[in-house]
Amino acid sequence: MGTNGSAMLEPLRQGLPPIDPAAVSSSASCALPARYEAVRGARQFTKSTLGQWNLGERFDDVSLVVSELVTNALRHALPADTPREQDPTVRLHLMHWTSRLVCAVRDPSQESPVARESDDFSAESGRGLFLVDSFSDSWGWHPLAGTLHGKVVWALFRLPGGQP
Repeated sequence: MGTNGSAMLEPLRQGLPPIDPAAVSSSASCALPARYEAVRGARQFTKSTLGQWNLGERFDDVSLVVSELVTNALRHALPADTPREQDPTVRLHLMHWTSRLVCAVRDPSQESPVARESDDFSAESGRGLFLVDSFSDSWGWHPLAGTLHGKVVWALFRLPGGQP
């Protein structure tokens, strides 16, 4: 499933989108509260951001992947005793290059994402990473470096009109 990162994803190893304006056409980020309602907020943020970048036609696939990545972070990466009023520890990053769009979700867990090995697609849960793999062009994860703890899970989408 997940892939090894390319050079353009190297900044995600640090847990933050690249700051050099020459490296990224556009980037946007939002903090998400430790509540499942945050998934809806992440989709709304994605819709608004993609609209600003004239990428609205990619919303369905990107939104589905964002929903799965955020849900996984909330369900599996936050400690069970995380208070609802705690400062957000999950963050969504969207980065747009000429020919690529990357969605990345940062969370406090150091555990690697695990894809369900069952072929039971009628199950109520466990298909998230399968969907991420199916709807994005590639995905992966990296542990965070430096003072940040946790990991970032990313999905890459190729965009028409740019170099592969």
